[in-house]
Amino acid sequence: MGKTIVINPVTRIEGHLAVKTEVVDGKVAAAFVTGEMFRGFENILRGRNPLDAQQITQRICGVCPIEHGIASIQAQEMIYGVRPPDNGRLLRNIIQGANFIASHITHFYLLSALDFVDIAAISSYTGKDSEMVALREWVKSQVESRAVLPAAPFLPRYAGDYLQDNDLNCAAIRHYLDALDMRRLAQQMGALFSGKMPHAPALVPGGLTEHATAHNITAGQALLEKLRVFIDQAYLPDVLAVTKGFPSYFAAGKGCGNFLAYGVFPESADGQSPFLPGGALIGGNLKAMDPNRVTEDTASSRFSSPSGLKPANGETVAAPDKPNAYTWLKAPRYEGQVMEVGPLARLLVGYADGRNPLVKSTVDGLLAAIGKTPADLPSVMGRHAARAVECKLIADRCAVWFDQLVPDRPTFADFQISESGSGVGLTEAARGALGHWLEISGRKVSNYQCVVPTTWNCSPRDDRGTPGAVEQALVGTTVADANNPIEVARVIRSFDPCLACAVH
Repeated sequence: MGKTIVINPVTRIEGHLAVKTEVVDGKVAAAFVTGEMFRGFENILRGRNPLDAQQITQRICGVCPIEHGIASIQAQEMIYGVRPPDNGRLLRNIIQGANFIASHITHFYLLSALDFVDIAAISSYTGKDSEMVALREWVKSQVESRAVLPAAPFLPRYAGDYLQDNDLNCAAIRHYLDALDMRRLAQQMGALFSGKMPHAPALVPGGLTEHATAHNITAGQALLEKLRVFIDQAYLPDVLAVTKGFPSYFAAGKGCGNFLAYGVFPESADGQSPFLPGGALIGGNLKAMDPNRVTEDTASSRFSSPSGLKPANGETVAAPDKPNAYTWLKAPRYEGQVMEVGPLARLLVGYADGRNPLVKSTVDGLLAAIGKTPADLPSVMGRHAARAVECKLIADRCAVWFDQLVPDRPTFADFQISESGSGVGLTEAARGALGHWLEISGRKVSNYQCVVPTTWNCSPRDDRGTPGAVEQALVGTTVADANNPIEVARVIRSFDPCLACAVH
């Protein structure tokens, strides 16, 4: 007999996600992923001045607002025929890079590490670190008063197998605390040039309104150096320790096997040479990425919008009582295929592309460190490892972009809002491929559509009944204890879902 296991809500992610799994003989046989709210940003934008778009769309998410802002101004720049000067391009890369670094560090330590690290180890901590001692005593007091372990903010979590080495556990807990500071430093680095973080006011078509001065360049470099030290000395070693402690998770959460990346961090004025290249890796074959091949199905979605529309012609018509629909996410497809997006997709596409030798050497170095092949990377542990090495790649590249800045050179090119036109802005958020499609008529927004990373990964079944990327990744997952389905949670969190974006 099968058993239905529902996790609602899935905790330690951004937003409201529910997952229903059908478990047969201790393994997930089918999964249904549900985004549980409707927001309607695309409808809010209609009829507004296009210059409102980069500010409003940043409010889709407080975790990745920069990427939404950049996608929006890229779509406008296509219509207006304007490009940022070099300083503007470099500053955008640095701001977006800072957002990636903050997001990746936050995801591992605050959202996912507690699936693997035994917080109970803090009770046996014997060192002299004052913050660790204070945390130990606080946890002990919580246990005595509530008879539970661990205590908030480490709840809720399932009982399960955790790292057995107390030294590793205590080091990871120390780094959990440090990660809070690292997130702050990364946000400060971005805010130096974006005005504030999150929701940056300095992002505008044609570049940025902030200048690169010798003072803020030097300040940014100092913050970056602290982040690079943490990545090298804490983040990467901790991820490698977890991969070695849980080798079976290189066989869990395989997913659909297709990967999509739009490319990000342009290295030239025309945007044609991104640091992390784009492409579609389908069945092991790399194809050039074509946004015209993106469509959205709605058979399982709570929308009455027609299925199979390209985003440029997309509609957002809510239908909360639609029969057989189970989510507020549409089902994006590329050439009709389910695609995984995110750090793993970017590294696999970049590795297959081969134009950036740093990507290939970094992936080869990762594989040597963990004793795996590229075929092992589509997995729970592969996603965590890919996110960590990408964080290092981006942080190291930010140092190069800082060096390329010329103090007090222009960061903005002037433009005029067009009477009408169509544009698309394609970039990458920390969680994967992000696209904004914009139509202008009478100098107002006539249509706006966003296809965001978690909509790709957490998409429902499409019109052909094919499950989305996370739904496929969950199939085959072993569940040792139906009352503590930690294995299911580990697969889901490896994708770093952001439901606020997905249900935009």
